[in-house]
Amino acid sequence: MTREVLGWWLATRVGLFLLSISAPLLFNRGTEYPDVWRAWVQWDVWHLKALAEFGYNNGEPSQAPLAAFFPGFPLLVHLVHFTGVGYFGAGIVVSAVASAVAGVYLARLAQYEFPELKGLGPNAAVVWYGAPVGVFLAAGYTEALFCAFAFPAWLAARQGRWARAAIFVALAATVRVSGIFLACALVVEFVTSKKRDWPSAPWLLLPAIPVLGFMAYLKQIHGSWFAWQEAQEKGWAREFTWPWDSLIHTWDAASRGHFAGERSDWTWMFRAELVTLVIGLLLLAWLLWRRSWGEAAWVAATVGAFCTSFWIYSLTRATLLWWPLWIGLAVVVHRHRWLGRFYLCLAIPLAAIWAAGFFTGRWSG
Repeated sequence: MTREVLGWWLATRVGLFLLSISAPLLFNRGTEYPDVWRAWVQWDVWHLKALAEFGYNNGEPSQAPLAAFFPGFPLLVHLVHFTGVGYFGAGIVVSAVASAVAGVYLARLAQYEFPELKGLGPNAAVVWYGAPVGVFLAAGYTEALFCAFAFPAWLAARQGRWARAAIFVALAATVRVSGIFLACALVVEFVTSKKRDWPSAPWLLLPAIPVLGFMAYLKQIHGSWFAWQEAQEKGWAREFTWPWDSLIHTWDAASRGHFAGERSDWTWMFRAELVTLVIGLLLLAWLLWRRSWGEAAWVAATVGAFCTSFWIYSLTRATLLWWPLWIGLAVVVHRHRWLGRFYLCLAIPLAAIWAAGFFTGRWSG
């Protein structure tokens, strides 16, 4: 199974590499020959690279408040860059290795949940690698690394190995704020699991250590325990907003456009965010129907966080973290082959469009 998953990982990486070369050439509107090798250097890649290079105490070298980003990914990028690949290259290397690890554990988790469906594991990895927003598993973003910790964490939790699960969740909590939601979901899973082991309960506190440590570090630098949240509000308009107001703002941006600029037509991405919101709510309903309480708590917390910002945006990327979605799709594909063909007919062109948008500097989630 591992070899098959890694084969699909390699095939999809090659496809994305070809897109990264061709998209800037095909969609170049300028008079100068585009630098195709810098197609990977877009959006948050700049901020994460700046953080890896300069740290948290050197202003805003990428013109954004860097306290918004958790330290796990930039720290690894900083270490890998010493091999000589540079900061941007190091980000791609970290994501490449992490996406391979995450795909293997997603396959194992899927097979563990549905042992009667032979071959389900690789199918789950395929639909995940081929996701419309799959480009963010290859670019120097945090999604792949987070999943490389989150997927084995949940597999361990389902097996009743709570200490191992808590250690992986703690690692995930160094990468993204989503780790806090994952820690809460782990508690729900523990309380509702038939495999709960009360002597192991103190392990569930472990993920709080890196989060509190990061907050204390930012307190020393910026004078606030919640400097990361304040940075999110300053740089990305993620101040608390009632969900109905957030939905109104998103609908307005999706229907009329909100941003002026030459690099993007923002309306299509906000429309994608609304579609993703519907998918998230349907997924949540399915998990509640299955009484998968821990996974339902995970999806609900993620959706809730995005729906309480000024706009709902980047929820499309967050779908990569929803392992129940990709395992559920794999089950549907396994049981109904025609739906699998239908999914691929939609996912492949969407993935190409998303990747082309990213590689040409357009906002793509």
